[in-house]
Amino acid sequence: MRLRRALALPTALALTLGLAACASSDDASDDATADDSADATTATDGGAGGDADAFPVTITNAHGDTTIEAKPERVATISWGNQDVALALGVVPVGMDSQVWAWTGAAEPGVYDWTSEKLDELGADMPVLFDVTDGIDFEAISDTTPDVILAAQSGMSAEDYATLSDIAPTVAYPTVPWFTPWRDQITINAEALGLKSEGEALVADLEDQIAAATADAGFEGKTAAFLYASPTDLSTISLYSAGDARTAFLQDLGFDLPQVATDLAEQDAFYQDFSAENADQLADVDVIVSYGDDTLLAAMQADPLWSTLPAVQNGAVVAVGEGDAFSAAVTPTALSIPWVLDDYVAALTDAAAKAQ
Repeated sequence: MRLRRALALPTALALTLGLAACASSDDASDDATADDSADATTATDGGAGGDADAFPVTITNAHGDTTIEAKPERVATISWGNQDVALALGVVPVGMDSQVWAWTGAAEPGVYDWTSEKLDELGADMPVLFDVTDGIDFEAISDTTPDVILAAQSGMSAEDYATLSDIAPTVAYPTVPWFTPWRDQITINAEALGLKSEGEALVADLEDQIAAATADAGFEGKTAAFLYASPTDLSTISLYSAGDARTAFLQDLGFDLPQVATDLAEQDAFYQDFSAENADQLADVDVIVSYGDDTLLAAMQADPLWSTLPAVQNGAVVAVGEGDAFSAAVTPTALSIPWVLDDYVAALTDAAAKAQ
């Protein structure tokens, strides 16, 4: 499915919810085992979790109540961004999903720059990377013998949740698959680690960084939408809903969202396809953000239908790439936000200045 390619989470998908290509290769050997993962270090004293007095902790999620009886010493993470929460809080997982998907052209599993840089900062070896090519790698997760599995941003089924819960207490998404805002992703996972106050402080710090980066950006009163549009086939594009992390991030940066994106979120819809014949439904969008390369704007301006949109006419289109770290980072995580923020805001500022 075309949209699934665009998810790094993805999603998500990216991430997405797949989003991008490998920013750094998997530094672990192909023979990595659960014994290897036992050497994973943490930057917190006394194990991976936080204050032992914070436990037991019960977290309600879409599939039930998850109770973590004691401070976790071995943390596994799956899906998009959850490993970055742990790392940002100084906790190195024993295992985590590969961030790099086969569609990016990567030869082997790997992680993105912001994750590898944090591992280096913590002086930690690469954790075991779970292969996500065929979905959740239950066997590999089990082999790392985790005390908790973090997946506050994910899309697991009830059956998946039950299987994972047989391995370790599993923190799933709170209500809707792939709809966990980055703030909630941090606070939910932080609570599971016994680091609730540290998670709240991390959210506040990231909000301060966003406010500083966008103070003079000129986004107020302008509407932005996030699309998947292929310059080689513009017969249909996909619009991500307001519930999707990358669209919600545009709102965090100060943009308004088109009503159609908000309506989709209220229906718990992840995205909607729009045929070129319905291009006028996006006429109120001032800035378009989309996966794609530098050829996208020219292709849209040459299209008889998409070229009628004011954003396209004004050149207010930001192509974030497809198959690189930047295109993954715009699906926000605890570590990708500071990594991408200045460059992303700069690109959006240029586009917003063109909007009339």
